[in-house]
Amino acid sequence: MAALFCFRNVIFRGAVRSRNCNTFLNGQKTLVASLVRYASSKSPQYLGPQEDWENYEYDLIVIGGGSGGLAAAKEAANLGAKVCVLDYVTPSPRGTKWGLGGTCVNVGCIPKKLMHQAALLGEAIEDAKSYGWQFPQPENISHNWEALKDAIQGHIKSVNWVTRVELRDKKVEYINGLGSFLDANTIHTVAKGGERKLTGKYILVAVGGRPRYPNIPGALEYGISSDDIFSLQKPPGKTLIVGAGYIGLECAGFLNGLGYNATIMVRSILLRGFDQQMAQVIEAEMRSKGVNFLPKCIPKKVEKLDDEKLKVTWQNDQNQEFSDVFDTVLFAIGRKALTEDLHLEKAGVKVAGDGEKIDAVNEQSNVPNIYAVGDVLYKKPELTPVAILAGRFLARRLFGGAKQNMDYDNVATTVFSPLEYGCVGLSEEAAIEKHGADNVEIYHGYYKPTEFFIPQKNIANCYLKVVAKREDNQRVLGLHFIGPNAGEIIQGFAAAIRLNLTVKDLMDTVGIHPTIAEEFTRINVTKRSGKDPNPASCCS
Repeated sequence: MAALFCFRNVIFRGAVRSRNCNTFLNGQKTLVASLVRYASSKSPQYLGPQEDWENYEYDLIVIGGGSGGLAAAKEAANLGAKVCVLDYVTPSPRGTKWGLGGTCVNVGCIPKKLMHQAALLGEAIEDAKSYGWQFPQPENISHNWEALKDAIQGHIKSVNWVTRVELRDKKVEYINGLGSFLDANTIHTVAKGGERKLTGKYILVAVGGRPRYPNIPGALEYGISSDDIFSLQKPPGKTLIVGAGYIGLECAGFLNGLGYNATIMVRSILLRGFDQQMAQVIEAEMRSKGVNFLPKCIPKKVEKLDDEKLKVTWQNDQNQEFSDVFDTVLFAIGRKALTEDLHLEKAGVKVAGDGEKIDAVNEQSNVPNIYAVGDVLYKKPELTPVAILAGRFLARRLFGGAKQNMDYDNVATTVFSPLEYGCVGLSEEAAIEKHGADNVEIYHGYYKPTEFFIPQKNIANCYLKVVAKREDNQRVLGLHFIGPNAGEIIQGFAAAIRLNLTVKDLMDTVGIHPTIAEEFTRINVTKRSGKDPNPASCCS
């Protein structure tokens, strides 16, 4: 009978403590040899006796209950780690709070997309008349803000509950409390049960960020942000949106689509970091739908009038002052990483040059056992799917012996403006800066969505662009698309770009007709040629 070997009190990096501390293995020579090779390999690394780990209460402590932190926590728990998640939402200046799940679920992607869908449905009602649908009293069709708000908040609360249940089922401890560092392995928290000190082998910072407010009179007292807009108790009415990033444009877009007067105040440019030609096309489309723009302006003060309306005074780049009265003022001027109250200095964690974010390599900070994912990372895409995948990969490296790191390049995204803008890869400006104008080819074209024909909708801004290298088999560096369902269209092309898509690949692909996604397979006009990028026919 073969001998039995008992390996006790041994742990490897990439593995976790066994829930059954006695692990009996068939004592074959080949198996023992494989274990020795495993223990001596560079990755995973041997960490020594298990008692060293048992000085810590948890294998992983996650500070922040958003998408990235939760993804890491759940993946680590699946791999057998003992995990604790700390999450606490500080109320917004207007007093808005929410449940577990972070920005995306509560005050970001999900409610934003639902508001966007509500606006699109209003547009669809108008289109339906051209397609033969008859409404008994079309003049009585109206939108109810409270009904939409209640439906969205009801959905969010259901997601909050499901998230808590999922953590419980995975035996992840959830603490609704603030967390801060005492040292590199110790977290102090204050929750309903009082103060606690938690110790963990690894600490993951996933606190995300919150909206910034300008330092002007009345901003905090009377303004709101994206933290508040989705749960407003009354309709926003005439709204000023300060800021022209994607959050500002999306909010202005769905408010306009729901029938509210929307004005965007632009300090410098629209959609900084995105392709600027595409940004200009989006502006033109939004203007055509009735959204107002105040270019080259900054707010100076917000005052509340006797009738509860808000008087906003602003200044343009010629130092001229103007003012107008609004029902709601929404600030969308950027977001601040929530690291200030973490006491990172007590753990020795250094922040980046902006004084807020963590500059990490493969999510690892300068302190080896402290990691970060999500919006708190310096110069990384602030996108939910990025945080989720980075969190999962990190957990697999820490507790599953995996080696795969997050690739932050060529991440697809979509701006849910009235006519959506989806993109992946380099903008035209970034490609030229990186490779030189002579080494970059820009294919572009306008197109006509079939569903726009009968209602005779504006097609002037249905536009797409392919950014490619002139050599290297015309490898595609970036894809940009403005039109209906842009996010659904660009997602598949994101995978293709990761697989070194070329312009020839696009042109050799048979399109699905009639769709707007097929326009990428029909594109053949370059900017360099000077030819007309408008289509001659929908079927040739």
